[in-house]
Amino acid sequence: MEKEEVKAILTDEKLSAIKSMLEKDHVIDCVLLLHLDKGRWKNAKAFMQELKLTLSDGTFRARMMEIENLGLAKSVAIDPLKKYYVKTEFGEKVAKLLLEFFGQVKSFVG
Repeated sequence: MEKEEVKAILTDEKLSAIKSMLEKDHVIDCVLLLHLDKGRWKNAKAFMQELKLTLSDGTFRARMMEIENLGLAKSVAIDPLKKYYVKTEFGEKVAKLLLEFFGQVKSFVG
């Protein structure tokens, strides 16, 4: 059974697209930022700076577009050139699964 699940993750068009997205730099950061309603660059930047972490504007925008393309977020226009991102139900589910995953990992690594 597990072998078939692995095959599906690696070969199914939609599942492999999600897997590929999650492998990219700062995707998990961006999914968690959306979870916290920080899908606007200035809010995301301020939050990351509070934590003494870096996230470039270009990376944020690229990842948010990918996240939107996969249905985890949707963009809202501020003006013709600017937009911000809000989580979708699917995006919130993925964020909660990531939080659960890292909670489990933390219990093993201390």
